[in-house]
Amino acid sequence: MKDISAIIINYNSSTFTVNCIKSILEKTSNSISFELIIVDNASELEDYIKLKGAINQLNLPNLKFVRSRYNTGFGGGNMFGVQFANAKYYAFINNDTILQNDCLNIVFNFLENNAEAAICCPQQYNELNEVQKSFDHFLSLKRELFGRKILEKTNPTKYPKRQKVYSQPLKVQSVPGSFLVVKTEQFHKVGGFDTNIFLYYEETDLCYRIAKNSKMGDCYLVPEGKYTHFKGQSTEKSFAIKKELKISLLYVLRKNSGYLAYQVLRWWLTVKFFFKTLIKPKSFPLFLLFLKGAPISASLKQKQIIAN
Repeated sequence: MKDISAIIINYNSSTFTVNCIKSILEKTSNSISFELIIVDNASELEDYIKLKGAINQLNLPNLKFVRSRYNTGFGGGNMFGVQFANAKYYAFINNDTILQNDCLNIVFNFLENNAEAAICCPQQYNELNEVQKSFDHFLSLKRELFGRKILEKTNPTKYPKRQKVYSQPLKVQSVPGSFLVVKTEQFHKVGGFDTNIFLYYEETDLCYRIAKNSKMGDCYLVPEGKYTHFKGQSTEKSFAIKKELKISLLYVLRKNSGYLAYQVLRWWLTVKFFFKTLIKPKSFPLFLLFLKGAPISASLKQKQIIAN
């Protein structure tokens, strides 16, 4: 068994995946043992072949390259990768990231030395090396209606400021899926990522279930670890993606906060986008989505086809 299994999903962005792999190899010290699980999530054939060739050239004994013929999204792709992993900790790392320092060793030592911690993440930076928000508060009706800043002002102990730069480990509620490290035992006990979710809020849902439902451990930001995230390289901006964000939002809220919270937010968004449509007619499909309840049946997950 390895110390860490790093699971990376590729979807039509092989250049970023190769750079991510190389940064892990370059920055990770020999003090821990790790393996790389690279999942191609039904990319176009050209990108898959390109990635396969680059991985063959690296010729790494601790790297497993697997391909799904069906795009299962973020959670599903990672759960596919988990089936080939064997380690004490899982590190779910976006392919559009590169390590700035010995991140894996830093988070490994933190989790080893803090029994109350179940999940953690390093500090996120953008391509200009500017500090980015690296944690979030749990998805809740209160957060969606009043906003994160109100929560942070009214209860700073429970809701620390996301914009602040931290130098010491900080207990938080949720960490980003771009670089998330979790104890394997806890991950398994809660069933891992919810594969009903195609994109967005998978990590929030996971953190919530580990912290609330099973009380298996807390979530931490570990700012000593640093990585760069080139956001959105595998997901092109589109109206379909905006719809997916809202579908996941309401699904996770209903799942973890209950039917009443879901209905309140659903109708609040319906009214909000009704008036928005009067100014911006392009918003009408979102209004219609909320009117229908933003069902999972409208998700991109239902529109995937099996690749050759």
